[in-house]
Amino acid sequence: MKQALGGATKDMGKMLGGEEEKDPDAAKKEEERQEALRQQEEERKAKYAKMEAEREGIRQGIRDKYGIKKKEEKEAEAAAAMEQASEGSLTRPKKAVPTGCGDEEEEESIVDTVMKFIPTPLMDMFNKK
Repeated sequence: MKQALGGATKDMGKMLGGEEEKDPDAAKKEEERQEALRQQEEERKAKYAKMEAEREGIRQGIRDKYGIKKKEEKEAEAAAAMEQASEGSLTRPKKAVPTGCGDEEEEESIVDTVMKFIPTPLMDMFNKK
């Protein structure tokens, strides 16, 4: 009976914030646990790297079959084209002007088109001024 109370008092001491017993192998066990976690993480990364390599091989086969280029290749070609266009120029290349922006003849035709939809009494007011 004395043994049962002795164990209970040790547990009560821990619960009340007393000193816990130090496991002499605790540091070694923790180190082994950390090493096991690192090893599991490396295995997981290797597994997913292998899966991604297989997927990339399949993707490349599809690209070859249908003549599709990778995004990186398209971007590289576009950059090369921009460099070639601006090779002899000291300034940056001009941006393309969208249709309808800049031609005065088109602007006049747009004004004429709008004027067609304005009622006649309002047209008379514009013509008087």
